Amino acid sequence: MQHIQRSPKFVRGSEGSGNWTPVPFPGYTVVTPAGHEDHKNAPFYSKLATYQTKLSDCLGQDLFIPVPPSSFHLTLADVIWDSNYTHASETPGFDARLRDQIAQSFHNCQPFVTNQPIRFQVLGLMVMTRSIALSLAATDEMGYFNILNMRRAIYQNPGLIELGIEQQYYFTPHITLGYFGDLGAADRDQLNAALEEMNEPWIGTAEQEFWVHEAQVRKFSDMYNYDREADWPTFQF
Repeated sequence: MQHIQRSPKFVRGSEGSGNWTPVPFPGYTVVTPAGHEDHKNAPFYSKLATYQTKLSDCLGQDLFIPVPPSSFHLTLADVIWDSNYTHASETPGFDARLRDQIAQSFHNCQPFVTNQPIRFQVLGLMVMTRSIALSLAATDEMGYFNILNMRRAIYQNPGLIELGIEQQYYFTPHITLGYFGDLGAADRDQLNAALEEMNEPWIGTAEQEFWVHEAQVRKFSDMYNYDREADWPTFQF
């Protein structure tokens, strides 16, 4: 808890008060369908949105910046972001080439398709350096390895490597709930106690399931908006 920091991905007005606004942070990612578009996880996301509201009320708008429930997702593979993407996108046709190569990676994964969604179980809150998330764990070993195979197909694709794509993070399944804002006046011990209390609803709740059935390529402009076109690559597990 002593190492948490304010997220640089959000700003406030000149007076340092009011609503938080996301700063531009563009890039591409491979994720599960976002929020309300993930109909197969609709009941779970509905509960999560209610929980997020309680978490926000508990921590306060100065300290906690909730993301819109419409942006809830599980990241399956980070691709490219921020200045790396801004620089790369100056090359004509970069975006189209990137999507085409990810589509090729998805195609290479077809031999591993089981036509079965992958079950994840909620572990509880995960406090990261600049954010708070819900931690998940796969309960299906074969499905988990299929996700790892998909990640390997992306990060070892020569066409993507040529575009500057490389693995920078291990697969740590989580759904981001929000980011840390102003921590200047925060009592770290009180914050720790509050988060421990907010974690209690998830303890021993084995019935809280999240299902991964599809991977999608999405482009984000900031930490609120994850968009895609209908013809962009997808992968059905």
